[in-house]
Amino acid sequence: MSTHEARLAELREELKRQGLHGFVVPICDEHMSEYIGGYAQRLEWLTGFGGSAGTAVVLADRAAIFVDGRYTIQVRDQVDGRLYDYVGTAQQSVADWLGQNVPEGGRIGYDAWLHTRDWVKQVRAQIGKRGAELVAVENNPVDAVWHDQPERPTASMNPHPIAYAGRESADKRADIARWLSEQGLDAAVITALDSVAWVFNVRGGDISHTPVTLSYGVVHHDGTADLYVAPEKVSDALRAHLGNQVALHAYDAFEAGLDALGGKTVAVDPERAVAAIFSRLESAGARIAARRDPSVLPRAMKNDTEIAGQRAAQARDGAAVSNFLHWLSIAGPAGGETELSAAAKLLSFREQTGKLVDTSFDTISGASSNGAICHYRVSEETNLPIVMDSLYLVDSGGQYLDGTTDITRTIAIGAPTAEMKRRFTQVLKGHIALATIRFPHGTSGGQLDALARQYLWADGVDYAHGTGHGVGSFLSVHEGPQRIAAFGGQGEPLRPGMICSNEPGYYKAGEFGIRIENLVLVEEVDIDGAEQPMLGFETLTFAPIDRNAIEPGLLSTSERAWIDDYHARVLEIVGPQLQGDALAWLKTACARLD
Repeated sequence: MSTHEARLAELREELKRQGLHGFVVPICDEHMSEYIGGYAQRLEWLTGFGGSAGTAVVLADRAAIFVDGRYTIQVRDQVDGRLYDYVGTAQQSVADWLGQNVPEGGRIGYDAWLHTRDWVKQVRAQIGKRGAELVAVENNPVDAVWHDQPERPTASMNPHPIAYAGRESADKRADIARWLSEQGLDAAVITALDSVAWVFNVRGGDISHTPVTLSYGVVHHDGTADLYVAPEKVSDALRAHLGNQVALHAYDAFEAGLDALGGKTVAVDPERAVAAIFSRLESAGARIAARRDPSVLPRAMKNDTEIAGQRAAQARDGAAVSNFLHWLSIAGPAGGETELSAAAKLLSFREQTGKLVDTSFDTISGASSNGAICHYRVSEETNLPIVMDSLYLVDSGGQYLDGTTDITRTIAIGAPTAEMKRRFTQVLKGHIALATIRFPHGTSGGQLDALARQYLWADGVDYAHGTGHGVGSFLSVHEGPQRIAAFGGQGEPLRPGMICSNEPGYYKAGEFGIRIENLVLVEEVDIDGAEQPMLGFETLTFAPIDRNAIEPGLLSTSERAWIDDYHARVLEIVGPQLQGDALAWLKTACARLD
């Protein structure tokens, strides 16, 4: 019996002991975080799936794992198909699947600290048609059988200086207080870790790649606040930073803090707060107002200090990536390098900046066929060599005190095939179309998404992920509410100060993958004769795009000009940071197209 088969069997025995006929296991923590601590990696422990989004449902005689289009290939590589059915979330939701497969009158367990209230309502409605019951468990059954489950992290919570934040926490809380008063509300519960970090101007190290601390906040209509964080994470410097308007409480006292809100009207974000918080407030007699976390939009619209910091971080990071690309131009054709060794080399160049705090996510280092796995995570078991006449895709980023970076480059090692060059150029054309678009206020990312896909669509091909996500300021590399996608947040208008990725791609299963990603800033633009204010994108990321993978004949005159202008900017920004052979290589890599 394999490790994961044994774990599944032990979980089923635990479900019997708890009187349950099934249980739902998401990738999630108590804060609805995208990236979670080791203690919360229940789905990976149970199934072997290492992606950042997914859910398993375990019944007595059947189990299924649900993933979106990013993980269609990865889930089959990592999860045993004898144990779990593979279900695409675009084809069937967890609620619908349970509605069809739950036993009549069955009891399906869920952890109310790991699901939203809307999810609970949807599942309860579907399984209720079969007389089944959705049961909030007292003790998570996965935790009961995970005998070496990691402890909760213990990193300290640290002040984030005004030199990087750009605004005092007291000012941010005052804005939230005014909003509460205007809405006739008494308090807002802040549950998302990056929101807590932004509101209180604090950062931490509890979650890999995202500088946050396990904590909750409550902001009151008078501007005072409560902050719930483990006492061992708190220093005198932090107390002084927070001031006397912020009351500190133990993290484990949060439920009691919710009870204390009884009789008050409280704003809670139904997208970012788990079902258990709503239940606790309701039990305490609080009146709940379902509102979006009031810090989400101002956090997304970066202030001048944050924008300046992002530009500095991007310039620094672009030099590190350019040094890596120079190294790869020699080491790749020479042979002997692998996905793991290349990722390690890229990390070393970022570390040489002396300012890297962490990577912003696990580097996606995909050679040949592994490049076709959108969110691939290299391991010793999957590690492929980088070989001649192939494509190598590397998607990576850094966390710096002044900004968060995210960049993807696809590099031809040796001679790419005609198909590779055609697809690469189509992806590049889509990238340019999005980078150069001008659009009126009120335009959403969903309205722009097709611009990046149009040249691939012309050949009857596409990619199964969004074209752009928001990015934080020394915070989460995936930040809302904006997206450039045909799904999930597509209706949110793009506003000045928002940072998004521009990352169209193409993936041929079993052969190669292509993605070209820069970060862009939404800004006001001047257009001669314009009859209304318009917006556009300022490109923030600077590192060469592989000219050897481009088919110039597919480019228009304006597209060629964009590439030449972009590479001129790379030379201007990155060139002064490189020396010797690396600088000579950069000048060649940024030469004008023939």
